[in-house]
Amino acid sequence: MSTDAHTETVSAAEVAAWLRRHPTFLAGYPDIAQSLVVPRSEGTATSLASYQLEVLREKNRELNRRLLELSANAQENERLAVRTHQLTLGLMRQLTPAGTLRAMVASLGEDFQGDAVRVVLFRPIDGLDDAAWLQVVPREDASLQPFADFLAAGEPLCGRLNADKLAVLFGPDDGVQSVALLPLQDMGMLAIGSREPNRFYPGVGTLFLGMMADALVTGLARFGR
Repeated sequence: MSTDAHTETVSAAEVAAWLRRHPTFLAGYPDIAQSLVVPRSEGTATSLASYQLEVLREKNRELNRRLLELSANAQENERLAVRTHQLTLGLMRQLTPAGTLRAMVASLGEDFQGDAVRVVLFRPIDGLDDAAWLQVVPREDASLQPFADFLAAGEPLCGRLNADKLAVLFGPDDGVQSVALLPLQDMGMLAIGSREPNRFYPGVGTLFLGMMADALVTGLARFGR
């Protein structure tokens, strides 16, 4: 039996690897490209050209979806920027520390649609004895121990809080499911509560929350707070 010394066995994996290294190979052999058959997940088969066309269409659909998401995010960020600017101006117009805090709480409830707003201050402010949303608690008080890490970090926090933290801020039966918690430097902290579990969630952008907290701190600092 004679053996052809030039005969080589090439595996499918080697062919696939070679084509990956030479992605333009089929451009010079359109007849091969047109004759290739691509299996489909539905059990049918289609030509390579049809398959590539469908892949391009799917990519276009995905790009359009992402563009719509980016547009929606941009519009929402624009609305938040306008509201934050209006809030800052409103705080700067106030003539007293009490008026500044009342304006902040009213804006968060009305303009930013918070279901419950709570403020914890380390020191009292005159004129707020009737404010149901305010607690005055010295920073070293044991009830604030669950917030020690948050206060030390000094960054806004979003998500679902533990029951002990919710009880301190909103009481045991307020129905709050998710919270945006804002530090007020050495003054205290502010909480915006929602009855929707996913309204505030970990990882949500906190840029505007930080800006609002800074605006309140600056507004109160005008009066020597």
